[in-house]
Amino acid sequence: MREISTKDIIKAVKDMCIDANYNLGKDVEDALRKAYEKEESPVGKATLSQILENVEISKQGEFPMCQDTGTAVLFVEMGDQVLIKDGNLFEAINEGVRQGYKEGYLRKSILADPIERKNTKDNTPAVIHLDIVKGDKLKIVCAPKGGGSENMSEVKMMKPADGVEGVKDFVIDMVKRSGSNPCPPIIVGVGIGGSFEKCAEMAKRALLRPIGSKHPNPFYADLEAELLEKVNKSGIGPQGFGGTQTALAVHIETYPCHIASFPAAVNINCHVARHKEVVL
Repeated sequence: MREISTKDIIKAVKDMCIDANYNLGKDVEDALRKAYEKEESPVGKATLSQILENVEISKQGEFPMCQDTGTAVLFVEMGDQVLIKDGNLFEAINEGVRQGYKEGYLRKSILADPIERKNTKDNTPAVIHLDIVKGDKLKIVCAPKGGGSENMSEVKMMKPADGVEGVKDFVIDMVKRSGSNPCPPIIVGVGIGGSFEKCAEMAKRALLRPIGSKHPNPFYADLEAELLEKVNKSGIGPQGFGGTQTALAVHIETYPCHIASFPAAVNINCHVARHKEVVL
């Protein structure tokens, strides 16, 4: 067994919360620059120019890229040969979030109760997805998720007879109904299969894939490309002002499902597609 201290976990999560909100990933920034070159609308092009300027200002001045610094969503892969020393994994992650949002002067957006609407004042608790894997490493991905894009998400329990055309219609309809709300150009995460909750988790996890990557199954890789083309023909454009660059990518994840079921989910990310990772 390999021991990993909660002190190291707390520091790693704290640093990721700040870094993710200050510095956009290279894959997303590169995709935004390519979108700027391809955008045909003058207004859309000007909007992308302002988005890219915002990215640079954030890096140079160490400011959050967006005032909504999100729910702290963390994906954790814990090796089966890892022993957490001096505390509890989830408590350490939440302490890291607490310190990161305080020291990084990040907006605290989490409410202790969805009805009473009282703020916890430290952006905890985080939403944590834990998988046990082989090995002696602990991989943590921090993906702060803004409320505007998160609200533009949906699970649909389709009929098996709906097939792939039903999935296409669902995704395109969801993007069109979302309009400018998720701050396009967006990344569209799609989960197909599993169960009610599994497809939603897959749609969120799909947003972590590097932009430019393709699904390993050629059928789904082609479906991603087809959906991206259709989304960009919607005319929504950057920030909803019209144009040809509504989305930077469509990413699909799948899982086996019950013979009577055909669940699908869409989770949209804004152009500030934040995620950082560390391996301890």
